[in-house]
Amino acid sequence: MKHYRKEIFLEVPTRRAFVNITPQVEAILKESGIKNGLLLCNAMHITASVFINDDESGLHHDYEVWLEKIAPHEPVSQYRHNGYEDNADAHIKRQIMGREVVVAVTDGKLDFGTWERIFYGEFDGRRKKRVLVKIIGE
Repeated sequence: MKHYRKEIFLEVPTRRAFVNITPQVEAILKESGIKNGLLLCNAMHITASVFINDDESGLHHDYEVWLEKIAPHEPVSQYRHNGYEDNADAHIKRQIMGREVVVAVTDGKLDFGTWERIFYGEFDGRRKKRVLVKIIGE
């Protein structure tokens, strides 16, 4: 069994955003040479997320509205965590959207459903962060 590890670096210029990282993940899979196995993709920061869903702007807008209702950024004084930083809402949003995804690899490709894509969810941006891609298989 082989394994391969690589990081994707992102710096989102806004506080929140959803970034389709599927092309980068597919390139890493190709680079790995692994044809069949499992691919783990996870955010390496506690205020960011990795998830799978449709690449549709209306859905992304709906996520933004829904997450802001559940964990509004302001007033920042509503959170005990806020002191040094004003990002308590980002921690909660990350918990809701998830830390990682695992995708089957079949014949050298991500074994996705029709509209599935991998997204990086940023909830406290404007600084460099990373996503880990770890692939195991043959």
